[in-house]
Amino acid sequence: MLIVFLVFFVGKNGKYEMKEVQIFGTPKCKETQKAVRFFKERNVKVHLIDLNEKKLSKGELNNILQSVKLDDLIDTESKKYKERQLAFKVYDKFEEILENPTIVLTPIVRYERKATVGNVQETWKKWQ
Repeated sequence: MLIVFLVFFVGKNGKYEMKEVQIFGTPKCKETQKAVRFFKERNVKVHLIDLNEKKLSKGELNNILQSVKLDDLIDTESKKYKERQLAFKVYDKFEEILENPTIVLTPIVRYERKATVGNVQETWKKWQ
């Protein structure tokens, strides 16, 4: 799972350049690792928040949902999704994500008020 928050500064060329990102995910997730590498290769400071240790807040989730559909956040192949047998239950998806953030598809990348789910480097390049 991955969420990124980007901070920009004006560079020498007068354009906005990424200075810092915040990534919510799990360190063992291959897609999260790719996202971290993507930003580090571009000299963007990375803050990785491990969703195994810290849950998403309601505010963070609401910000993400401004750009991403709730259904697109759920990883139906995740271990936690299968353990909880969510495919066979009626449940509040918003509350389930808050309680069990490891059911979220990663990486989730947040930039200002925009967010993406998955490894979408072409979109991230447009943010630079």
